[in-house]
Amino acid sequence: EIAKSAKLMFLNYPNNPTAATADEEFFKEVVDFAYEHDIMVLHDNPYSELTFDGYEAPSFLRVNGAKEVGIEFNSLSKTYNMTGWRIGFAVGNHEILNGLRLVKTNIDSGTFQAIQVAGIAALTGSQDCIRANVAVYRARRDALVAGLKSAGIEASKPKATFYLWVRVPDGYSSMQFSMFLLERAGVVVTPGVGFGEYGEGFVRFSLCLDIERIKEACERITDIL
Repeated sequence: EIAKSAKLMFLNYPNNPTAATADEEFFKEVVDFAYEHDIMVLHDNPYSELTFDGYEAPSFLRVNGAKEVGIEFNSLSKTYNMTGWRIGFAVGNHEILNGLRLVKTNIDSGTFQAIQVAGIAALTGSQDCIRANVAVYRARRDALVAGLKSAGIEASKPKATFYLWVRVPDGYSSMQFSMFLLERAGVVVTPGVGFGEYGEGFVRFSLCLDIERIKEACERITDIL
């Protein structure tokens, strides 16, 4: 019944907050499902370049038929450290993009020109910065996973994004564990329930601080567990 009444499906892989990934077979199923139920697919793919250990995040549009049912969004925020500059792009189905353009032109008057110029420079210049960023996030990921395991918290290495999605210890809700870490260790995490009911039982760690701060956070967590 939900599929019959649905108009669009919004997907995000690699995923925030869970760091989950999807392969082409999954997207083939998505396209088939969209055709069967006449649903528009919107795939948000801002973490496509932040991948580790040889993993490559596939574009939804790589699948045959995808351009007939959907579009894909991407952003310069994550790839080029331009968070807050609010610049990105969408590609895919012509009719859907036309609809997006009509809505967008009635919401704002466009991105500040200097930011557009910076975006052009990022996309057309050397891409060495991406590899450098990935190396930094990989090192932070490894340090955080090792530190959490030392504290007795089970954590696995994500294949993409700069997040860890971690199950909370027994006896805690996601909110309770988040408050426990904040009040007892001075460590901030995001309770999974903040992303919806299915996030209960998890917290999200971010890799957006340097390794020394990450190690310090893990030491503080170890001291209170």
